[in-house]
Amino acid sequence: MKSHQNAQTMKPATAAKKLGVYLEATPDEFREGVVSRAELNALQADPPEWLRELRRNGPHPRPVVAAKLGVSIAGLARGGVTEPLTTEQIEALKEDRPEWLEKERATQAEVRKEAARIKKKNAERADQPHPPRS
Repeated sequence: MKSHQNAQTMKPATAAKKLGVYLEATPDEFREGVVSRAELNALQADPPEWLRELRRNGPHPRPVVAAKLGVSIAGLARGGVTEPLTTEQIEALKEDRPEWLEKERATQAEVRKEAARIKKKNAERADQPHPPRS
């Protein structure tokens, strides 16, 4: 058994995903190295200006764009959104309210409603006493 622990590292793409930023928009030094768990924690606890700027204005990766628009990632693709968007572009879409966005938001609302119904049903089922087995 080892008496010391190796620092856990990750690829820049993984770190960018955990930070919620688009990898291609990060600084070269971030993209070209590896990121330790301690470095990731430090970036999350006290984000440098470049990270604050990316989170504020983008470009944002698809999961962030989808969340900001209230749709699924698949819904973005169905709407023709395949590239990262800036906060300004996301706000413009919210204002324009294209038909695909309204449809995908409605679909997402139904999915959430169904998930909540299933969760409630499962919780009720778990609370039911089970008959003794013979």
